Amino acid sequence: MTALLLAVTGCGTDAGAAVRPADAPAPTPSKAVDQTAKSALAGLIVLPRGFIADPKNTTGPFSTETYLANYSAEPALDRALLLNSGFVEGYRATRLSPDKKQRYTIQLFKAATPAKAKVLQEGLWRQEPRTHPFPVTGALTNAHAAYDAGTEKTEATAEASFLSGSLVALLTIRESAPLGTTIRPNTTLISTLTPQQQSRLTTTSS
Repeated sequence: MTALLLAVTGCGTDAGAAVRPADAPAPTPSKAVDQTAKSALAGLIVLPRGFIADPKNTTGPFSTETYLANYSAEPALDRALLLNSGFVEGYRATRLSPDKKQRYTIQLFKAATPAKAKVLQEGLWRQEPRTHPFPVTGALTNAHAAYDAGTEKTEATAEASFLSGSLVALLTIRESAPLGTTIRPNTTLISTLTPQQQSRLTTTSS
């Protein structure tokens, strides 16, 4: 997929900035997830206040195979990364903004050790050009708006990734709009959610 960089911002928008520690989200029925599975990672998720369930995207645990089949853009590369990290389990949750224009996604990957988690994080992060960081303490970040040739729309993305022990967290919020529409990555939401999620993982692990 070829993308042409249209805009970059470190300011973001104010939509969805309020957050709350979430109750464990119930897995949404999907062929991508084993609904009999239980995951301790579910209770570690922080979600944006006011965002609603996303019926078109899965919330629930994932294994190596379900991640590769349903979420990975580079299955061969990701298989090697997960294998080398001693991947134990993962959890993914998605939510939509009240106007359904913005989609928030968080993914947690549990590796065998903190050192292997760092290698996994770096491998996942380097798969795409990420050259427009914005300040969030203790996290890798990126914000950009680009033309998506597949959908013929502009897509604005803000994302962050951080480590907590043997866990890798990847937070993303995306918004699509018709070509010619001015949209900016919601760095405000990611900048607010990331420390909330960091605190939740740190408090739980301690």
